[in-house]
Amino acid sequence: MTDQVLTFIENGVGRIRLNRPKALHALTPEMCEAINAALLAWRADDAVVAVMIDHGEGRGFCAGGDIALIANSAKADCVEAEHFFFVEYRMNHLLFVYEKPIVAFLDGIVMGGGVGISLPARYRVATERTLFAMPETGIGLFPDVGGGWFLPRLPGRVGAWLAATGARIDGADCFAIGIATHYMPSDRLEAVKAAILSDPHHLSGVLDDNAEAPPPSKLEAMRPDIDRLFASDRLEDILAALDADGGEWAAKQRAILDTKSPQTIKVALRQLVEGAAKTDFADNMRMEYAIACHVLRRPDLVEGVRAVIFDKDNAPRWNPASPGGVTDAMIDAIFVPLPPDRQWTPLPELQQIGKGA
Repeated sequence: MTDQVLTFIENGVGRIRLNRPKALHALTPEMCEAINAALLAWRADDAVVAVMIDHGEGRGFCAGGDIALIANSAKADCVEAEHFFFVEYRMNHLLFVYEKPIVAFLDGIVMGGGVGISLPARYRVATERTLFAMPETGIGLFPDVGGGWFLPRLPGRVGAWLAATGARIDGADCFAIGIATHYMPSDRLEAVKAAILSDPHHLSGVLDDNAEAPPPSKLEAMRPDIDRLFASDRLEDILAALDADGGEWAAKQRAILDTKSPQTIKVALRQLVEGAAKTDFADNMRMEYAIACHVLRRPDLVEGVRAVIFDKDNAPRWNPASPGGVTDAMIDAIFVPLPPDRQWTPLPELQQIGKGA
């Protein structure tokens, strides 16, 4: 067991509290393994009625995964990074197929790995402090942890826009597009958690009773532009649409895309197309694990993490440097399935479960 995540049972509720405040509760392989172990034990325990995921002291909810570990492993033999993805994706899948109700409190930063640990939950509570993003194209990674499943199922072209630009949205936006099932003020959360703990069988009722209408969503006002300008699954078409628009918002999106890895944007757009066509969440995670193993061996991940995390010069030198340099053959190679002996698999206890909702 690791003290980076606290797992315990409290009055019939399995508690998962992320506990790395100095790292904004970013996930490590040990945390994912501890969460998997707890969830499997509670799954077989009739005394556990529901599961609650939140964060301990400090700002939260979860800023992602241990990117430094992944990049350092990518510079070497990729073994540690592949192991991390393998156990993290098993956790994402376990949460997705879990039979007991799970509520995740998205109070604070929800990025990358934080998305993967919350979106599979049945109930997802946003607050005025929620800041949601899938920023992976900025570090040469891709919106994994189930992004290929969840993002294309958002309204219109919002998923493609979030994946390509890494845009940050707030709690009202999350509620408007269905990322969150409930919205409430952060100062109400402790009372809500206490009410759930006092009567876990009434979990959904407690959430409904305490939810309130969020402020107007800024994202909703942008939806027509997002759906029109990000309509294509081809990066070149999106860039051409943004250039042709001539408006301030389009120019801003174009400038953002120019800072991202062209390879990763193309990977993300294809990932969402492929993920949208899948009917089994496990198949999506199998695809994402193969993508991850291939992307680890491409130069952009190490370079992106260097520029954003290590050196912080925010001047990555992408390779290829332009969208035109990222060929269809290069993307096809990133989507080649792994050999059977290297493929991702669900936890052994879940081999027969996994169909999408």
